[in-house]
Amino acid sequence: MKSSTLSKSVLLYFEAEQDSATRIAHAGNLALAQIDSHHFPDGEMKLRLPAPLPAQVVILRTLNDPNEKLIELLLVAQTARDLGARHLTLVAPYLAYMRQDIAFHPGEAISQRIVGRFLAGLFDAVVTVDPHLHRVATLQEAMPVTNAVVLSGAPLLSDLIAARRQRPLLVGPDEESAQWVAMAASRHGFDHAVCSKVRHGDRAVDVVLPDLPVLGRQIVLLDDVASTGHTVAKAARLLLAAGAASVDVAVTHALFSGDALQLLQTAGVGEVWSTDCITHPSNAVSMAATIAQALTQIQEEVQKSAIRR
Repeated sequence: MKSSTLSKSVLLYFEAEQDSATRIAHAGNLALAQIDSHHFPDGEMKLRLPAPLPAQVVILRTLNDPNEKLIELLLVAQTARDLGARHLTLVAPYLAYMRQDIAFHPGEAISQRIVGRFLAGLFDAVVTVDPHLHRVATLQEAMPVTNAVVLSGAPLLSDLIAARRQRPLLVGPDEESAQWVAMAASRHGFDHAVCSKVRHGDRAVDVVLPDLPVLGRQIVLLDDVASTGHTVAKAARLLLAAGAASVDVAVTHALFSGDALQLLQTAGVGEVWSTDCITHPSNAVSMAATIAQALTQIQEEVQKSAIRR
């Protein structure tokens, strides 16, 4: 992209996220430019950004498979500053390393705090969707940036469920899902409940259904993220055994590692719906307009602050 097209705020993206970047840029009236990436045989990477850059720059990188992407962000953010960017916003629809918010055993790294501070050192603002905050009340506690914006996929997933199911019962697979289930249920007045869970390992969990009649109901298991699928699959089996008419799954972040989708299908799950925070065949709703609105608000705040100075 020629530098003359970069006079307004620009959204930088990597090739793998071109479709998502295009949707966000179109909704937010942003210029769009790709970051060129090359990998050397030894695994090191070479990145190239468009030059020069405008004062306000947005970088899109959703952080599933996060380890290499965090190095990318380090290189991109510092290069963007060298090329003229004065305000950097990270759009990370999925924000990794949020689940480890305390040391459960002596010597454990508290990755939420470490990664949060790392990113806060690179960016002035962050926009993310349904970060997995459990014992931390706000994203800014985990990531102390000037502007930390948390969006949710629950409203859009609720709208989708309302259009596709009659009198659905929303069920959270564990206690940590309660906030998203309650938000989605309140939008359309759905009945809702939450299972309890005892985790014995990454792939070994016990699930106890809530004390609520499920006989003949259309159930939607709803959560912020699905990874291995074991908790959701176990809940689905229990619900169907208890007489549920159907069980579908709705998640914000479709990680679905390994054979997770096959596991859900084997458990009797019908449909699987997700947002486009992580590109996946189950994507059914787009967060682009919601993210673009948040970016517009950030840009307006930055411009007002510049005028005051």
